[in-house]
Amino acid sequence: MNQKYRVALSEIMKDTFSSAVFLPDGEKSDTSKIFITTPLVNRPGLQLAGFYEYFDDKRIQIMGREEISYLKLFSSDERREKLEKLFSTGIPVVIVSHNHEVLPELLEMAKKYSIPVLKCEDSSSNLLHNLISSLNVYLAPRITTHGVLVEVYGEGILMIGDSGVGKSETAMELLKRGHRLVADDAVEIKRVSNRTLVGTAPEMIRHLIELRGIGIVDVRHIFGMGAVKESEKIDLVIQLEPWNPEKQYERLGLDENFYEILGLQCPTVTIPIKPGRNLAIIIEVAAMNNRQRRLGYNAAAELNKRIMDSMNNASEHE
Repeated sequence: MNQKYRVALSEIMKDTFSSAVFLPDGEKSDTSKIFITTPLVNRPGLQLAGFYEYFDDKRIQIMGREEISYLKLFSSDERREKLEKLFSTGIPVVIVSHNHEVLPELLEMAKKYSIPVLKCEDSSSNLLHNLISSLNVYLAPRITTHGVLVEVYGEGILMIGDSGVGKSETAMELLKRGHRLVADDAVEIKRVSNRTLVGTAPEMIRHLIELRGIGIVDVRHIFGMGAVKESEKIDLVIQLEPWNPEKQYERLGLDENFYEILGLQCPTVTIPIKPGRNLAIIIEVAAMNNRQRRLGYNAAAELNKRIMDSMNNASEHE
């Protein structure tokens, strides 16, 4: 959780907006060598006014109508002084939004400190939203875990268990029933917010499934594009294990169990495996039941309520 991640500015530009790099001599900065390490973005209005306490020089800086209009109130020398103080902190990049005028003093400081200045058609609000959304994904804490991630009725189901327990075979049966594969064998999980985990497959094995006795199967080519998905939110963790007759398994579902991933608690169920059990159907029902619980309906709690009501009515008639 303490590991820090970074992303090249060129990747953010490719994903979030298409912009040119403005420098006085027309040169392009090598944005692939400029790295962003924080998902937070800043509008430097306070800094241009001289307030630098709590300023984070690692953030992308966005200048919109307010910042440009404020700078135009001053003489060229005063603008140069304010901008030099900002650029001298070592900020990674300045983005001018909404195709506003790029002031000559801004370009002058960009060249002096070798900091790229980009120009974007998006409004400041949209740019802030898009950048923060992208950066939260790029810089999210992550782990890679052994398992299979599928989408079943819109629910992201992460199947985990010992190697050979039948995760891939179950995923293949789910694919035949119209559901979608996200990742097999290795699942890269990112914590993109304080409530959301998103899983994807490593690029090397994306869309592939390993079936013992057959080998590697390309799901996209066999089942079509509709059978695969690039990423999916993890809504439920299903732990598959061989049936243990000495173990007591959940019969009613009154108690909620959770599986911790990257500090977040994800609902989990344990499904015992033995010959004759149709795991694909069981997982479909688990997915629908999990959605019902999230929407506020718990069948086990409803049954318990009926039993208690029946007992209370019986006691009243004694």
